[in-house]
Amino acid sequence: MRIISGNYKGKKILPPNDKSTRPLKDLTKESIFNIIKHSKLLNIDLENSNVLDLFSGIGSFGLECLSRGARRVTFLESYKEVLTVLKKNIDNLKQQNSSIIIEKDIFAENTLKALNNKFDIIFMDPPFKEKKLVDLLDTIIKLELLKDNGIIIIHRHKKEEDIFPNEFNIIIEKNYGISKIIFGKTLG
Repeated sequence: MRIISGNYKGKKILPPNDKSTRPLKDLTKESIFNIIKHSKLLNIDLENSNVLDLFSGIGSFGLECLSRGARRVTFLESYKEVLTVLKKNIDNLKQQNSSIIIEKDIFAENTLKALNNKFDIIFMDPPFKEKKLVDLLDTIIKLELLKDNGIIIIHRHKKEEDIFPNEFNIIIEKNYGISKIIFGKTLG
């Protein structure tokens, strides 16, 4: 695993210590960033953006954002086994000043409410079996965590049939191997 582009291109990212964490594959990550950069359907500038990386794991997505010029990434992860690796990856790239780590359960009542910030990009990479995505999206919409021109990116198993809130507009959906990437915006 590595950083694909930007200031830290080619730098290795430490993998998880156990098999229960599914890190974002480099090919999928590269596809996401190609769509962000080149799609005419998205109006997003990664440079100086504020990013929320939910279910961040080892930090692959958020660290790639920082390498490509994001101003700040908030990593939200509660799994203790992977938090150690996430912290090491942030330290190895010397990104402590551009990173915030929140070590809480994403579904706990006040976790997202405590963010008190708006984001240009919200990335969600939950376990493929996670069924409470609609609740999470409802909370994001209710708390208005996404900036007006911001995007939400969701990484899911390609066979998963999620139901999204009416206020979530899917802009792009692409399949990659066993997974799919959904790009969307909130309406409002």
